[in-house]
Amino acid sequence: MTIIALGINHKTASVELREKVAFSPEQISEALQQLSGHADFNEAVIVSTCNRTEVYCSLAQQNSQTLLQWLASFHGLDEHELSKNIYCHEDSAAINHLMRVACGLDSLVLGEPQILGQIKQAYNSAKTHDAVGVTFDRLFQKTFSVAKEVRTETNIGASAVSVAFAAVNLAKHIYGKLDKTKVLLIGAGETIELVAKHLYQNEPQKITVANRTIERARSLADEVSADVIALAQLPERLHQADIVISSTASTLPIIGKGIVEQALKQRRYKPMLFIDIAVPRDIESQVGELDDAYLYSVDDLQAIVSENMAAREQAAEQAQIIISERTKEFFMWLRSLDSVDLIRHYRNDVQTTKAKLVDRALSQLNTGKDAEKVILELANKLTNRLMHAPTRAIQDAAKKGEVAQLNQLKKMLGIDQE
Repeated sequence: MTIIALGINHKTASVELREKVAFSPEQISEALQQLSGHADFNEAVIVSTCNRTEVYCSLAQQNSQTLLQWLASFHGLDEHELSKNIYCHEDSAAINHLMRVACGLDSLVLGEPQILGQIKQAYNSAKTHDAVGVTFDRLFQKTFSVAKEVRTETNIGASAVSVAFAAVNLAKHIYGKLDKTKVLLIGAGETIELVAKHLYQNEPQKITVANRTIERARSLADEVSADVIALAQLPERLHQADIVISSTASTLPIIGKGIVEQALKQRRYKPMLFIDIAVPRDIESQVGELDDAYLYSVDDLQAIVSENMAAREQAAEQAQIIISERTKEFFMWLRSLDSVDLIRHYRNDVQTTKAKLVDRALSQLNTGKDAEKVILELANKLTNRLMHAPTRAIQDAAKKGEVAQLNQLKKMLGIDQE
């Protein structure tokens, strides 16, 4: 049996090709049914996300080309063109790859945790379609435990490595829990959307979104249970916010020193945190000169992100050591299955030989043949049958001068030779 991991990801293929190879939920159901009914495939799990599509299969024969042909055929793609962007790992390399992916070591954002949930979902889907057997059940359960171990034993997910995440982490660092804070988000673009999602998970007391286009702001606000105001309302509403995070496309500052001074006065100089992640800046740099206003720019956050990315890369090295060890453990278990099958076949062959010879001996005794001669014949025939295959192997190895194989045969047969 061979385990294969075949796929494409953000490193090997363009967005256009990734879209063509991606599986919708309906397609995954159909694909798993095809793979389960295919004579060459024993087990299969399909992982399909925006950044990767991977098919994990166990095959009776070592033939990854069969899987590539199936994938190209399923999506109606040219096999030769697809092969230029495909990576393929076999056996221990495939196991290692799966564990790396589950731990976030192969992700666009190093150490991101979402991929583990996506792999669990893919595994559950495959189980539902009876595409998972004993081997893959054990492989994926082992993978999930490795991902948990890596999260526990390393700092792979401890540091913020996006500006949006770093902004929220900075607020948490200053305020501790955010459940008693009021947050004002200025803008409604992609960056603020990410900030809003991270904030929402931390359950601040209140979130308000200010934007030039109210409709766009309301669309974002609905996702995070936030209020909406227009940019023109900032001077009268700014004092209500403990934390202000801004990211717009404005070419001029939106918040100046004057309106911040007014807001602080209304708050009786209760401190405010300003995080400006816009380029050009949304908040005048002079705001940082005020005693009770703490201003951080996008450069401050980028420095945090760079430092945290270095920490994650160091953690990734520690994670790889764990993954390598767990890969060896699983592959040893996998190889032991082959030895179990081998032993079973060998025992069956020996038992079959014994049964035939015993039946012959009993038949001879029933006809009145001398018991001593029958027993002696039984012993000789059984000895010759059991010695035949090892004798041939020893003779072949000796003729070819294969000393290593001869030593292995001696060890296997328990021959103690000085």
